Amino acid sequence: MKRSLAKSLSVVAQGLVLVSAFAIPGCGYHTAGSATHLPAGTRTIDVPIFTTRVQNYSTEVEFTRAVIRELNTRTKYRVLTGANDDADAHLSGTILTQSIAPLTYDSSSGQTASYLVTITAKVVLTARDGRILYQNDALPFREQYQSTQDLNGFIQEDGPAVRRLSQDFARTIVSNMLESF
Repeated sequence: MKRSLAKSLSVVAQGLVLVSAFAIPGCGYHTAGSATHLPAGTRTIDVPIFTTRVQNYSTEVEFTRAVIRELNTRTKYRVLTGANDDADAHLSGTILTQSIAPLTYDSSSGQTASYLVTITAKVVLTARDGRILYQNDALPFREQYQSTQDLNGFIQEDGPAVRRLSQDFARTIVSNMLESF
């Protein structure tokens, strides 16, 4: 009797697992790449150099380059640069803010030991007909870097920090466009 009851419970448990496995796809889960902000017929995306509202040198170029590289690496879309009216979609971006703030101090010298770079950007993806496919008005990104204390071997570290930030930004933007997050 115990063996029969245990076998029945095992069959019921297996059935529940099977039913729950089929129920999960109906709860909004999807495989990567199956949901996208881009219409099915999209073949080309125009990505002109982002605009900027900050005085920092070449941040908009780094961010544009990173997005183009990420689109070329992760998608099948042909990426066009510059204002191109023939593109199926247009991705525009604006660097809204960029700040560098001291983060930690060296207790022995009193000098700044590390800084925090913060960049906020706006991104809009539009279809050829002007319909907005994806928009985020304020994406903040932060990167810490160490300051060089030796003035003889001084290396300006904010440029590499901005490049690392641009890569994180590009991965986030392309993921958001492709995965509908």
